[in-house]
Amino acid sequence: MNYILLRGGGDLASGVALRLHRAGFRVIITELPQPLAVRRSVSFAEAMYRGEIKVEGILARQTDSAAQAFDLAHEGIIPVINDPQADILNHGPFTALIDARLTKRPSELGLDAAPLVIGLGPGFIAGENVHAIIETQRGHTLGRVYWTGSASADNGQPEGDPRRVLRAPAAGVLESAIEIGDHVTGGQVIAQIRTEQSDSAVEVHLVIAPIKGVLRGLIHPGLTVEKGLKIGDIDPRDDPSYCFMVSDKALAVGGGVLEALLSRADLRKRLWASP
Repeated sequence: MNYILLRGGGDLASGVALRLHRAGFRVIITELPQPLAVRRSVSFAEAMYRGEIKVEGILARQTDSAAQAFDLAHEGIIPVINDPQADILNHGPFTALIDARLTKRPSELGLDAAPLVIGLGPGFIAGENVHAIIETQRGHTLGRVYWTGSASADNGQPEGDPRRVLRAPAAGVLESAIEIGDHVTGGQVIAQIRTEQSDSAVEVHLVIAPIKGVLRGLIHPGLTVEKGLKIGDIDPRDDPSYCFMVSDKALAVGGGVLEALLSRADLRKRLWASP
């Protein structure tokens, strides 16, 4: 029996997982103990906090056991395992490894980690540290598969209106004031950062909405954040339903992963032979 391993369960990775799962692949996701996913409502990584989450009707469940992860995948549930180093690779037959962490640097695991190793976005070189790369930058090449070379370089700029991105104004513990999907107006308080001082006093830093829209994402409340970290996202289209749907970008990237998997004749035979 063959499985697909996804490193990372953020919103782009979850779009990949969704497409693979719906196409009949058994997907296992590895994550950090405290993921920093912003679009939590459509990120399977959120299972690390809630125990389980449904994204567009697909159920994911948190586990710390490799054996249970394989059992859940066989039952049609996407397991999210606390395994930042992807040690689960030593416990089962994986057809493909997809590095969806978006760290913008190559994996330490290399080409030998699985029969097919795929990287999402910049930081990889096809043929050197991955077999294939999927373009993640919006534009004419979004979702394309590269078997040589690299994806588009990270330009450091957010897509669309840069004001939509919320960043931590200071280091400290995040506390949310509203929920994902809520309408916001410019100047409204979205969250606050509580910073403990050396004299045991607490300084509160407000996170203010710079534009009108809906709160599309916010990292999990209670996390300790560093100053400047991306912690949230406002969607100026002002449609709450978009907050709970996997994005067109994530689905396009997922389509690229499917193409890469099915492009390899040797893997097609192996995958279709799996019960």
